[in-house]
Amino acid sequence: MSSSTPLPPYFRINPDAAMADLDDPVTTAGFAAIASSARDGRDDLAGRGLAEDGKRHLRLFSTWEITRYLIPVAQAHFRRVLKQHPDWPQGRSETEAGAKWFTLDEVLTLRAHFGKEGSKAKEYQPYRPKDLPAKMVAVANFKGGVGKTSTAAHLAMSAALDGYRVLVIDLDSQASMTSVFGGTVADEWQTVFPLLARHYAKHLQSDNQRRMDRGDNPIPLDDTLTEALGMTAQSLVQNTHWPNIDLIGAQLNLYWAEFQVPVWRMQGRGWKLWDALTDTLEADGILDAYDVVFIDTPPALGYLTINGLAAADILLVPVGASFLEFDSTGRFFDMLHTTFQSIEEGENLAARALGRPEMAFQWDAVRAVVTRYDGNQQAELAGLMQAYLGKTLSPHRQDFTALIGQAGEQVQGIYEADYRDFNRETYARGRETFDATYAAFKTLLLGAWRKDEIALRDAEKAATGTAAE
Repeated sequence: MSSSTPLPPYFRINPDAAMADLDDPVTTAGFAAIASSARDGRDDLAGRGLAEDGKRHLRLFSTWEITRYLIPVAQAHFRRVLKQHPDWPQGRSETEAGAKWFTLDEVLTLRAHFGKEGSKAKEYQPYRPKDLPAKMVAVANFKGGVGKTSTAAHLAMSAALDGYRVLVIDLDSQASMTSVFGGTVADEWQTVFPLLARHYAKHLQSDNQRRMDRGDNPIPLDDTLTEALGMTAQSLVQNTHWPNIDLIGAQLNLYWAEFQVPVWRMQGRGWKLWDALTDTLEADGILDAYDVVFIDTPPALGYLTINGLAAADILLVPVGASFLEFDSTGRFFDMLHTTFQSIEEGENLAARALGRPEMAFQWDAVRAVVTRYDGNQQAELAGLMQAYLGKTLSPHRQDFTALIGQAGEQVQGIYEADYRDFNRETYARGRETFDATYAAFKTLLLGAWRKDEIALRDAEKAATGTAAE
């Protein structure tokens, strides 16, 4: 090495200078101070996405944006139809001859009008079979930084723009999804925790009846379980700044469920803890009130994640195109197999002994999705991942674009960003990758619904035929 070449920065570090740079040792109380500083910073950043009234408001949508992305008609036809129907939402202009801008509520109303009175060949309203429940979609991976929450949030926004009624459930105590949608959660009683507690409380009540029938003493319900019996999913749902996206939020205390659930399980061996979320949502009519339910899970395979995965019809697993993330995702699927196989074996051992039908978990579709993709650097590895995973890996790869970073600085999703903050062409290019991600997901959604619709119709025909005989 020549004398003019500077040494790497890890040489010539003076121990005395390094010691002088150290602060006092960090105590447990120091964590509280760090957390407080981070919380202040988080509130500052989140506040940048708020309006003057301290609340989040969804931006307006222009005629150009509506006719290109939301209602498939030509701009001239759109304007002509609105002129013919003055009782329909007319939008507002910022200048006398300027473009018209509409709220999403108004867009949804217009879409319904076009769907009722427009051409039947046009796809004004999204496909949604009657008499079938909402599809639940879990987004999961225990590898952090793969874009799990971002993927779930953008899919929820895409579905909402498409006209679906969406519920987002945050199972991650870090509450990133809750922050994205501006949710406010005071404690664990405003999360899914009381739904899990209620499910166990009902099991304990049934178990206690059997105990008393045998002459044994019942196990008393504590205050937590008693309070949970009075809770419903509807009481936990909060509106967001999106008119057709609702939220069941999370906060740090939700993590307590990971400690409480195994205690309940030890006390009630027969409690099917993995069914707690599914059963309570069904019992409370949530699956009839919405079209799609997105579940954001913690980055670990704990009891909350197991509930989210067991409830899901579709499982999406975001993964980066790197060796470590591919390797970690493979281990994630291995752990899924071990966990759910263990549950099935334990349940079916008892079922066979009692002559009851055996159980098996089932998902309509499972897809890994490459996120934060850089085609210049990762094409070869992504191709290798595709070769090994085949259809399990979605062929669409979600590019990382400059628009993602710019929107993130404003604490917004891509679809919440106003294209006038960039320019129309940059915005159109930036959202292409998210539109393609949604298209790949929507293909799974519609295929699963169509399959269920045919099965329901065949079952009704069979029942009619049996009754006629």
